[in-house]
Amino acid sequence: MSLKINGLDDLDLQILEILLKDSRTPFLEIARQCHVSGGTIHVRVKKMEDMDIIKGTKLIIDNSKIGFDVCGFIGIYLDKAKSFNNSLDELKQIKEIVEIHYTTGDYSIFVKVLCKNITDLQNLLMNKIQSVDGVQRTDTIISLFQPVDRSIDIDVLDE
Repeated sequence: MSLKINGLDDLDLQILEILLKDSRTPFLEIARQCHVSGGTIHVRVKKMEDMDIIKGTKLIIDNSKIGFDVCGFIGIYLDKAKSFNNSLDELKQIKEIVEIHYTTGDYSIFVKVLCKNITDLQNLLMNKIQSVDGVQRTDTIISLFQPVDRSIDIDVLDE
């Protein structure tokens, strides 16, 4: 890699690649792999945090093992475009919603939800999401299996 992307050089990209594989990799181990000092890694990671490239770390949980067996996606149609901000504020308060996307296409908003079971999903739809001001109607898709869950591969930046 010899690209400079958004102010990142080869070392920064190498650090990101290591952290994407395991965000708990100690800085000294990253330094050993990159052939630089631990202080250099600390400075580089801090720089990427300040640039909002690294926004934290993420703990990955097997949701079914803590009682959340249903993963679904809900396409939300708003009654009018100016309902977006108020609807978004209300949707952010619903704990079962784990992702919210403002989209093009058929839906105004597309959300990912986690529920304990189908009864909880039905309650979420009827008593929470569909009661949000501005929500006209919804379409629900249930995920049966998630064979891929990953971040972007840093090598794609070279293509």
